[in-house]
This record gives sequence, structure tokens and C-alpha cells, in this order.
Amino acid sequence: MARPPFFVTSLCTRNSPIRNLSIAGTNSGIEGEVAAQNPDQSSPENHQSAQQSFVEIAKEVCKVIRTRPRWEQSLLSDFPTVNFTDPRFYREVVKAQKNALLSLRFYYWLSSQNKFSRDQFSDEVIFSGLVQAKAASAAKCFRQSMNFVLQPSCLEAYIECLCANELIEDALDVFTELRGVGHCPSLKIWNSALSDCIRAGRTDIVWKLYEDMTDLGVVADVDTIGYLIQAFCMENNVPKGHQLLRQVLESGHAPSNVAFNKLIYESCKSRDYFRLSALLHAMIATNCSPDIFTYQQVIQGLCETRKRREAFRIFNDLKNRGYAPDIVMYTTMINGLCKMKLLGDARKLWFEMIQKGFNPNEYTYNTLIHGYLTTNHLSEAESLYKQMRDKGYGETTVTYNTMIYGLCLYGRVEEAQNLFTEMAEKGLLHDVITYNSLIQGFCKNGKIAEGLQFLYELLKQGLQPSPASYTVLIEKLCEVGHVEEAKSLWNDMHYRGVKPAASTQDSIILGLIKQGYVAEGVDWLSSMLKSRLRPRRKTFEKLVYHLCQADKLDNSLFVLDYMLRLGYAVRESIFRSLVNKLCKDNSHQIEMQMGNIVYAIQGG
Repeated sequence: MARPPFFVTSLCTRNSPIRNLSIAGTNSGIEGEVAAQNPDQSSPENHQSAQQSFVEIAKEVCKVIRTRPRWEQSLLSDFPTVNFTDPRFYREVVKAQKNALLSLRFYYWLSSQNKFSRDQFSDEVIFSGLVQAKAASAAKCFRQSMNFVLQPSCLEAYIECLCANELIEDALDVFTELRGVGHCPSLKIWNSALSDCIRAGRTDIVWKLYEDMTDLGVVADVDTIGYLIQAFCMENNVPKGHQLLRQVLESGHAPSNVAFNKLIYESCKSRDYFRLSALLHAMIATNCSPDIFTYQQVIQGLCETRKRREAFRIFNDLKNRGYAPDIVMYTTMINGLCKMKLLGDARKLWFEMIQKGFNPNEYTYNTLIHGYLTTNHLSEAESLYKQMRDKGYGETTVTYNTMIYGLCLYGRVEEAQNLFTEMAEKGLLHDVITYNSLIQGFCKNGKIAEGLQFLYELLKQGLQPSPASYTVLIEKLCEVGHVEEAKSLWNDMHYRGVKPAASTQDSIILGLIKQGYVAEGVDWLSSMLKSRLRPRRKTFEKLVYHLCQADKLDNSLFVLDYMLRLGYAVRESIFRSLVNKLCKDNSHQIEMQMGNIVYAIQGG
């Protein structure tokens, strides 16, 4: 039988019987009223009546606290005969009050009253109530302001509360505090903390906690090992995770399905299908039967590695074998089908999901809307967007980003900008994706100035730009002859630690060629090759052609040589242009180089 929460049992077991409630004034209040009606104060009936009245007044106080916004200003006048500073009375109020935060507020109000004296027991009751309610920040502030000593059992519960609220660093401090008083938390607390660290993505603290466990002589169990396996996977150290799993299985134990599922997902991502099969067989052999969440990891991993047809096959097989996919699996599969441009199958799953009783959530709506937008079905996307808004969804940055991206894709940038403005009016934050969509949309519509303005606003908001924030701007600036401005953006990318895409340098080289700066274009090409970047075929061809026109035959052959090394085919027109120039040149060295190149072309 589970142990009742400390907050409840402490009040029930430690409160002394209520015999004498301190009342302001002589012969007044609850006991005075009872005495007036029944002079025999010592009879059990009178004592029971007084206790019942005592409890009833505590309930009335709780009702006022619960329903009146500024009850602190009138509580004393509402109950003029009650001595609120009597520990037995305010403990009864806290006991009757179901809301831990309201109990805290009441306790703070009591602390401001004359003649109120705090005690350790009451502090612990309030603190334990906050911990039980998972109100970690309030519990932390209360403890700091009241400065009282907690029992180790309270601190263990406090650790669980902090971890559940992702206040991992604070939880570590409490572990240290317990260690300082010579108390070692139970394995349950260690595992609970490890689990919450995994959920928060703090693998660094997972290893710190595990080290502390072993130092204190705490023996890990199969759940502990499961969390360590998940930590290895999160750090992309999957082989270590598999090694740990083997050790557990060889010892005759098996971790939870969660650990298996994590390894299965990573195997799908790395396309290690042999290991995936081995994991599924290991689950069955150890009576950890694969469940719907296991297959969900398989389907998600296959979709992310573009094995979406295989994922769809498994999805249908699962249904045929009696498994009932949940909304997450339906959404994952709809997303995969949309990326395969199979809108018909995606719509079929959409309606099947609804028939099964699953109402689409916002992510499901966004998935299908994005599928429509990327397959030239704008009207269907707009209709589904309206339906989503009618259902009360759509008031998020992700949804607005989806529609802004779609409208920009179809050149409707003014409407996209209206949505951008609407986001600000509704208090929704713009992120990098929002700005990137608008930058690309306006630039592709020839409105480079507006695109630049969105980039400047992105930087002004303190957001970290991505390569996509710059790429289209540099490309379009080079196309219209503003190469210097493009190079300034290139320098700004490096200043902000943004790694440019290879196509960005291609754009600058083509812009330089267009402006007649062919030699500088060759320098940029050399820089790309030294960085092991692959220039586009068009970049090579333009350089070869213009270098020939400028009689830079050595440079032409250098560029052509690298073009062939990278496996590009040479167009006949480019080749003839170079041959014509070489025929007029008497350099023996150039003839030899040309012969080598002809040989390479023929060999290809």
C-alpha cells in the first residue's frame, strides 16, 4: 500500500486534540458560545461540538481565501473573534485548504501579524505541500525566505520536485546538501533524478549523478542502466549504448522498452537494419514485447532516413496485425507521405485518423498544410488553415511560419507580410524561420531592399541568423551587379559565425565575372577548392570562357583541370573556345597540358 503524502499525514497524526482555542475577549468565540449553551464544559458532547465548530470556521476561512481576491485586507474583520496566530487553528486552515499556493499566501499573511510565532513543524507542512504540488519555484523561495532545517525525507521529495521542473542544478545542490549531513538518498530518488535529466537533455548531469552514486556505494539497478543507455544515445555514442545493453542481457536482465526504443530509433537513423532486427529479436527473447511506441520509433526513423515507403508498409502491417496507431504515429506517417508527394494517401490517413476518434492537433494540421503548399495545392492549404483556425488552433509561431512560407513560395509576399504584422499584434514571437521565409520571398520577387530590411530587423531582434538568411540576398545582389554589397554580407556572415553554403561563393564568383573581375573570381575559386568545397559546373564554365577571352590560358587550363578532376563533363562549345585560343599560342608547355586534358576527356 502506498504511503500517504507527508503533507496530509503530518496534519492528521501530529496535531494535538483541539481542547482550548484561544479567542480574543472574555467568554466570547466558539468555546464561549458553547459554554453559554451548555455549562458542563467537560462533557464529551460539548468537546465534540466545540471541535466541529472549530473545523467549520477553518473551512469558512478557506472559502474566503479561495474566492476573495484581496482577502488579506478584511480577514481579521470578517472573523473578529478568531485568534489566527494559534498554531492549532492555522494548521487546521492549511489542512482544509487544498491549494498549496493559497496555503503559502495565508502563511505569509500570518507571518506579518503581531504575536505570530513560526515553528519548524508548520514550516515543514507548508514546504511539503508546495513540493507535493510540484511548485518548485515557490518551494525554493519559501525555504530561502524562512531559512529552516529540513528532514532528509523532505529533501528527497524536494529533489524529485526540482527535477520534475527541470531545475536540475538546484537538485544537484540538494544532493550535495544531503551528502554533507551524511545521508545517502534512496535508489528511487537517484533514478528519478536520472530520468528527469534525460527528459531535460542534461546528459552531463546524468554522468555526474552516476559518479556520485557509485562513490556512495549505491548499486545501480536495471532502470539505472536504461537511463545510461539513453544518455549514450543522446550523445551519439550509440556503440556504447549497445555494449551496455549486451552486458545487461548477459546478466539475465532487460532494461525497459524505453531504452530499447531509443536504440532502435538510432539504428534506423544510421540505417543499421541488421542491428535493428537484432534489437527487436532481443526484446521478444527477454519478454519485452515491442509495443506501439517501439514501432513508432521504427517508423519515425525510417521516415527521417527517406525510407518512407518501407515505413508506410510497416504502418499498414501493424494495422493488419491489430495494433492501433495513435495520433503521433498517424501524424508521423502523414508527414512522411507528404514528403513523398503522396497527398492522396496522406489525405486518406487523415480521414481514417478522424474516423478512429483522433482529432487532428495543431502539429497534424501544420503537417498536411505544408504538404499541400509544397505540391502546388495552395487553395487546399488555405482551406485547411481556415478549418484549423475555426477549431481554435493556429495561434502559434509554427503555424504562422507555415503559412508565411507557403505564401512566399507562391509570390504572395504582401499577404505574407500581413501575417507577419498580425503575429506581432497577437504577441507571437518572430523567429529565424519567419524572417528567412520573408527574405527569400521578397528577394525572389525582385524586392531586394525589402529582403535586406528583414535581415536587418532579424539582427536587431538579437536572433542568430542562419546561412539561409544570407544566401538568397547575396545571390540576388550579385545578379544585379552589387557585388561589393554581397561581399559585405559575406564578411558579416563570418563575423557572426555563420557558415556559408557553397552556392554563396558560386554567386560571388559569377557576380565578379559579370563585372569583369575575372582574376578575383579565380582567387575565390581557389579558396573554395582549398576549403574542399565543390563549385558548380556553371561557375567553372563561366571562368574558363572569360579567361579564354582575356587570353589567360594558364588560368583557363588550371580551372579546366579542376573541373575534370571533380568529374564534370566539358561542353563542346567551351572546349572549342579553348582549343581555338591554344592553336594561336606557340607555348610548348601549354600544348602538353592541352594534350593531357584531351586525353583525360577522351578517357572519360
